[in-house]
Amino acid sequence: MSLQVDLGNFDSRGAVYNFALKMTFRAVLLAFLFNLAVLPLGYALGLMPLSLADAVKLSVAGSWLFGGAVSGALALLTGHVIRELSVSRAEFERLSRTDMLSGLLNRRAFNAALAETGPGASLAILDIDRFKAVNDGHGHCAGDEVIRSVAGILREVFEDEHLIARLGGEEFGVIIRGGGLAQRIGLVERARNLVEARVIRCDGAAIHTTISAGIAEFASDLRPESVYSAADCALYRAKAGGRNRVVHETEEGNCDRCDKPGVEASAAGMNPFIGEPVPVAG
Repeated sequence: MSLQVDLGNFDSRGAVYNFALKMTFRAVLLAFLFNLAVLPLGYALGLMPLSLADAVKLSVAGSWLFGGAVSGALALLTGHVIRELSVSRAEFERLSRTDMLSGLLNRRAFNAALAETGPGASLAILDIDRFKAVNDGHGHCAGDEVIRSVAGILREVFEDEHLIARLGGEEFGVIIRGGGLAQRIGLVERARNLVEARVIRCDGAAIHTTISAGIAEFASDLRPESVYSAADCALYRAKAGGRNRVVHETEEGNCDRCDKPGVEASAAGMNPFIGEPVPVAG
């Protein structure tokens, strides 16, 4: 008798007991059928001193006593082992998609979501302004605290309906789903305002920081790489325009990385699916 086990079905203790119960009944049935098949041979060889009715009763009792009890205990033990494997696999998958410092999704999870996003959504790439100055002036612990603080603000603004990730260093990515264009841009502006207003305290120091952001739109005729590159170019223009700004890809201006307006930045070789993006200055 074959058994296909899906680890995803063992996410609760109830599932383990259900598995053990099913295996117990299957083992009892199998043992009983085996006994019935052997009975004629036992009578033919003169090895069965009991009447047929008593032999059947003994087969039922033996099936439950040995087949049921032993297989039930083994199935219960096996179920617990499978559940531990299931929980460990789920935790490993979660950790493999999580940035440990910020608690946000990491670049791996971001790339997967980016490839699956279609029209009706915006991509925002946000970068902490003059982050190197924070590390140099206050130490890397303060820099870590700034990253955690900005990550907390992004969670506060975008919540669970949007995807937020730390792409590496001081750069974040947000896939903003639903709503109108003005509403999506408004969310990024709100995040920028909250970061600007927040005072981050670390080891007695009060740290003020800002973020710059570039936004691009997903479209059915655009590859994810092109959307990413357009947002990255918009971020570059926000930095070049004085920082602490949100720039949409449709705003006029050239991206020095590719010497073309907005969306053609992919020609510069910036592909988030094959490596880190070219860093933006401060």
